[in-house]
Amino acid sequence: MGRLDGKTALITGAGSGIGAACAELFSAEGANVFCADLDVGAARDVADRVTERGGSAAADAVDVTKRSQCEELVAGTVERFGGLHVLVNSAGVTPRKAPLDWDFEEKWDWVIDVNLKGSMLMSHAASEVMLPAGYGSIVNLASIIGLVGYSTGMSDGFNPYPHSKGGVVQMTRDMGVAFAKRGVRVNALCPGFTYTALTRSLTDDADMRVHLESLHPMGRLGEPIEIAYAALYLASDESSFVTASCLPVDGGYTAG
Repeated sequence: MGRLDGKTALITGAGSGIGAACAELFSAEGANVFCADLDVGAARDVADRVTERGGSAAADAVDVTKRSQCEELVAGTVERFGGLHVLVNSAGVTPRKAPLDWDFEEKWDWVIDVNLKGSMLMSHAASEVMLPAGYGSIVNLASIIGLVGYSTGMSDGFNPYPHSKGGVVQMTRDMGVAFAKRGVRVNALCPGFTYTALTRSLTDDADMRVHLESLHPMGRLGEPIEIAYAALYLASDESSFVTASCLPVDGGYTAG
């Protein structure tokens, strides 16, 4: 018996990294999974892997900065699978991926729009289904850098990534408290540096990788599946008394 039997999970950023790991793990635990990503081809590849293993999956494109697309995605998930029980807000960007000719304000707007506004819009759309049903779990992907300042020399104080993830942390707490008596739980994961497409430009640099590893007391970086298992706990009924929490999954980074 799976830990998510009978549940439907909608996962943004499901085309790669932590989102893809969540989709495959949640399916293995019995969930229907709807994989959404701006790169719809990548999302479909993940959904295909799920169905090839006997799972139930669908995929579609989404730009989480667009309210109409978020609402349509939730409606499509409910239409396809008959309900929505879990939302994982894994879509995210870093200013390292921004066009080289953008100035600090353009990077700020883009990162805040995707990481913070996108999580808000998806959560708002999902809440329109979950709150009337009196059941649901929203799992936001924040970051250790939403809890502490950068100590890696990657911020001049205007890097929008820690600011966006700090906003996700506070949004999680506020939303979790607001929904607490209505059956919908809202929590966040705060991963340490993890091997994903967003960190590849850092981890491909041997000196930087060694430096990052030294910041984690466990002496290594995380793998997407390790974050996905924490998301599984928050998505499942095993965490039924957990809401408005922000869980570091960081190899000891924030305590070191």
